[in-house]
Amino acid sequence: MGGQLDYWHASDGWPIRRYRLGAGTRGRMLLLNGRGDMIEKYLEVIHHWAQRGWAVTSFDWRGQGGSGRLTDDPLCGHIDDFTQWMGDLRALSSDWRANGSGPTVMLGHSMGGHMLLRALAEGLAEPDAAVAVAPMLGLHTAPLPRWLAVAIASFMCAIGRGEKRAWTQKEESDRQRQMRQKRLTHDPDRYADEIWWRDHSRDIALGPPSWNWVRLALESTRALEAGNGPERIAVPTLFLAACRDQLVATPAIRRIAARLPDARLHVYGREAAHEILRELDPVRLDALGRIDRFLDEVAR
Repeated sequence: MGGQLDYWHASDGWPIRRYRLGAGTRGRMLLLNGRGDMIEKYLEVIHHWAQRGWAVTSFDWRGQGGSGRLTDDPLCGHIDDFTQWMGDLRALSSDWRANGSGPTVMLGHSMGGHMLLRALAEGLAEPDAAVAVAPMLGLHTAPLPRWLAVAIASFMCAIGRGEKRAWTQKEESDRQRQMRQKRLTHDPDRYADEIWWRDHSRDIALGPPSWNWVRLALESTRALEAGNGPERIAVPTLFLAACRDQLVATPAIRRIAARLPDARLHVYGREAAHEILRELDPVRLDALGRIDRFLDEVAR
């Protein structure tokens, strides 16, 4: 089962790194990664769905992974405006839908989940099913209140710091790496897999977001919830979340999931952190099972 790694080019010529695997006898799946992710982090689940007959397409968002950088700092996750990502997603998904046959599924994790739901709310051609795993529908800003996080990010952008890293990502010691690991997954081996890829392929490694990314994320999540977009998403959607997620706001996931006409929600307890599909096997396999049963039911 050989995969194909290549580049898809956006309308402005920007190269978007893409990976495709699977024969597609079951249908087609488009996988939307989270902020700071790269294709390699999800090879395990890509292989799972390819084995189940899906033709899986994954890609690195503009400015991260192997899709170049938008500032001179190769470790800063920056974007000028989320509409750039929305434009890339619209064009890439249009090409993806035009090639192949069978049911179509879009799955987004974290920031990818936010982009997926925003795109559907804004009239993107609907897949047969959608899955949002720990979607970024609100940011976990504690201990700061949200209004203060907005004020700080806006101020930093106003004084010309928008393209600078919003914080440091300290991983110089085992203790620091363990602290970051626990925010993402309880599985040290899968976390070590991410670190291995970052250490051995520095061109795909990414660190903290820029202040502008923080500002845009706070604005975009608030706009999605404040509007009537969620009510317009007719596609059957499965939400998976973790009640103790330290990166995205699970209460926001609950609120928005309740507004979709055809949505299902499962919230994991303390056994899961943010990266549900990269958790210890009891959680990861349960999540894959829930997704597979959902797709078997609605994506025919």
